[in-house]
Amino acid sequence: MKKQDLFNEFQSIFNTAETPRTFFAPGRINLIGEHTDYNGGHVFPAAISFGTYALAHKRHDQKLRFHSLNFPQIGIIECDLSNLVFNKAHEWANFPKGMINSMRESGFKITTGMDILFYGDIPNSAGLSSSASIEMVTGALLEGLFDLTIERVKMIQLGQKVENDYIGVNSGIMDQFAIGKGKKGHAILLNCQTLAFNYAPIELADHVIIIINTNKKRTLAGSKYNERRAQCEQALANLQTILQIKSLGDLTKDQFEEHKHLISSETNQKRAKHAVYENLRTIEALQQLQQGNLEAFGQLMNESHKSLQQDYEVTGIELDTIVRAAWDQPGVVGARMTGAGFGGCAIAIVKKDKVDSFKNNVNNIYSEKIGYEASFYTATISDGARELTEGVY
Repeated sequence: MKKQDLFNEFQSIFNTAETPRTFFAPGRINLIGEHTDYNGGHVFPAAISFGTYALAHKRHDQKLRFHSLNFPQIGIIECDLSNLVFNKAHEWANFPKGMINSMRESGFKITTGMDILFYGDIPNSAGLSSSASIEMVTGALLEGLFDLTIERVKMIQLGQKVENDYIGVNSGIMDQFAIGKGKKGHAILLNCQTLAFNYAPIELADHVIIIINTNKKRTLAGSKYNERRAQCEQALANLQTILQIKSLGDLTKDQFEEHKHLISSETNQKRAKHAVYENLRTIEALQQLQQGNLEAFGQLMNESHKSLQQDYEVTGIELDTIVRAAWDQPGVVGARMTGAGFGGCAIAIVKKDKVDSFKNNVNNIYSEKIGYEASFYTATISDGARELTEGVY
């Protein structure tokens, strides 16, 4: 959507002649390192060109008005700066409300209400982190409108706090970090325990990253996400009866294999195995990319998916069908689910001259088995949350 179109929508919806300021936060994909963030391991995400736009201006009173072009039937959602408590009836608007609340509680001076128009081109419920994108674009607009100085990692941590304490999803910090600190043409190797990170150039030569949306809707808060986290925490507690470790991400394969008998539940043992092995795959993945070994990176992606399917059990028939179909196509280096699972998206690294046949073949296999089609997007790796000042969006 063009800049002027968004301006016109803003002025029409909020019945104002004011020219708003425009902010953007990307979505994210995770190349490898799934369900490792809350287990103290490493992740390897990248910000993408799809994301959330927010047009905003300050009001002269304490009223907050939110509208999303993605949910026009809901209309304007209103509340007051003095009452930012979670309200189920406010649906998607709880994400920006939570961010405003979290920043105010942290001492940032947000003194007036606002009109904010949101527009996102991330597919809904695709697992590309639209909720964290809304949180981080809200953080960027508050920083801009109120002339705040917010260290970016602090803003990221506040976004995670919103997800955990306000929304009630016990997620890790990866999504907000990738979206807040994204860099064009680079992925981020992030140690989720220490928040130490490195940018890694993604040089795919004659390959591209294809995002494949299963079009199965997924709702993170209502999924088994929190259950998986609790299982890993129990496994860690069992291991800590002998081992002096802070997280599953502290373990080598040998340490895990030697002590896995301490984990009382066979199911929890499988969950912990995934967390340990996936963390080590992620560290190796960076090394392989730095050496230009795309084939080895692709194999690690494939191993990651198998672990998510068999040990962590978060894939499901839709994602497994997509990924198996991708593996069988010529020109595919590797493929795996990305995000929390239970629907959502997979990613594949595909040779450029095979993209069209890849899409057709995978979609035919998928639609025949599942009964509806998948959607395909070419991922361009983008910068993180920021104000937009010119050009066509």
